[in-house]
Amino acid sequence: MDAQIAPFKTKYIVDLLYWRDIKKTGVVFGASLFLLLSLTVFSIVSVTAYIALALLSVTISFRIYKGVIQAIQKSDEGHPFRAYLESDVAVSEELIQKYSNVVLGHVNGTVKELRRLFLVDDLVDSLKFAVLMWVFTYVGALFNGLTLLILALVSNISHLTFQAQIDHYLGLVNKNVKDAMAKIQAKIPGLKRKTE
Repeated sequence: MDAQIAPFKTKYIVDLLYWRDIKKTGVVFGASLFLLLSLTVFSIVSVTAYIALALLSVTISFRIYKGVIQAIQKSDEGHPFRAYLESDVAVSEELIQKYSNVVLGHVNGTVKELRRLFLVDDLVDSLKFAVLMWVFTYVGALFNGLTLLILALVSNISHLTFQAQIDHYLGLVNKNVKDAMAKIQAKIPGLKRKTE
């Protein structure tokens, strides 16, 4: 059963990212953008409390409404959320084990790569990493993490709208960077990449 669920989840995420169902993606995108914008104004504790209060206001109002309707119509429908209250919401130990193993694999891979970069296993890769970190100092001075998440969320839509043009120019930039790196490596002794 788990093997059938994984492709479904992947397809669902891809469908959301590519706006195949505009209503669902719009709701997810709107809620995500609203949450991120809220976090730029309020603390995470306040945002969590406001969301919980909004949800409780809706469910309590609906419960009271259904109770009044049942009293007026003298019906015996029962609790309006009975199906949800009786459903099993426990997270299985196998699911936790599976995802913890996946996370552990990513953490170990990241630690090995960082060790390789910081201990200069390959000079070119370590220099690229240093340049990237230097660029990130300027990015960090201009934006905080939430602003970057908002930009990433909005750029997802922009990328899908102008995907062909963006991919073309990214390919040109990537080619020019590779050509420049090859010229630099050829001219400076000791910068030649290790043969894998």
